[in-house]
Amino acid sequence: MARLTAPPRLALRWTHNINDHVIAIGWSPNGSTVAVASVAGPVFLLDVASGTINFQLSGHGFGTTDLAWSPDGKRLATSGQDGKVRLWNPATGEILSELEGGATWVEHLAWSPKGEFLVSAAGKKLRLWNSEGSRARAYKDSLSTIAAIDWSPRGKEIAAAGYGGVSLLRPDADEPVNQFPWKGSLLTLAWSPDGKMLAGGAQDCSVHFWYVKSGKDLEMAGYPNKVRELSWDSTSRFLATGGGEAVTVWDCSGKGPAGSKPLTFELHEKPISALAFQNRGPFLASAAPDGKLAIWYPEGAKKLQCAIEFNEAISKLAWSASDGRLLVGGENGAVGMYSV
Repeated sequence: MARLTAPPRLALRWTHNINDHVIAIGWSPNGSTVAVASVAGPVFLLDVASGTINFQLSGHGFGTTDLAWSPDGKRLATSGQDGKVRLWNPATGEILSELEGGATWVEHLAWSPKGEFLVSAAGKKLRLWNSEGSRARAYKDSLSTIAAIDWSPRGKEIAAAGYGGVSLLRPDADEPVNQFPWKGSLLTLAWSPDGKMLAGGAQDCSVHFWYVKSGKDLEMAGYPNKVRELSWDSTSRFLATGGGEAVTVWDCSGKGPAGSKPLTFELHEKPISALAFQNRGPFLASAAPDGKLAIWYPEGAKKLQCAIEFNEAISKLAWSASDGRLLVGGENGAVGMYSV
């Protein structure tokens, strides 16, 4: 068990308001800039030290849906309800490329771990782009709308989830290389950092697990709500899930979560809206529309480390790469930067 010298505390560094629902947030790899997307379209690049706006990007005219920084920080990808994927130069605010997603809405984006590829999901269409914005591959249409995508930790495969299960695809093949069928609708997807497990949050108020090598699966049911929030810790031991007012954490070490009782952390008065484990550290952040922001320590005897009021329903959370700062986005446009 990890030992703490002192419990963490959240100290507010700055706030900003974009006057619209925060739909997506992300840190630049060097930690100097954060990107904040509004549901109406504009995307803001904020200076981490001061909270001032470096650039306001036009984003997407009918609404922005997602954003993703390239691993080298030289490009910011955004997607929207105009059917486009755009690559921006975050140093100048200029558009580098405009890409056709293949459907009316482009809902999801993900860079490969090394940054050589960007994958976009629009309806049933999954498309692969190189780092310059040229299309590398257009995969065969999925059987259902793609609800979530995630790269394997080594970047060799892309997992795409929706109704009917999960498909695994590779950059060098048009057809799925493996499939994990399931009679249900997945809403979110998270690959464990060690690459051994895939977890999916489902519409039927359950969490589904697959062991990638064997294809063996298991289900954890009984959540009060649809499960839209998942977050693995860096060791792949703990998976934190939403799906209700309580934060539920499964211990996937040893024989795994099958037949075990999860940890449950109770504080929030409304269903969880955002969960985020630190990138390397042991702390878990949780948030909800009740405006409460909490830090938990699943390994410790004292689980709740600290909790504060954000004074607005929270929609998004993101840790800096160094784990020393936490970015918070609100449903009414508030953006807060905290040091931990």
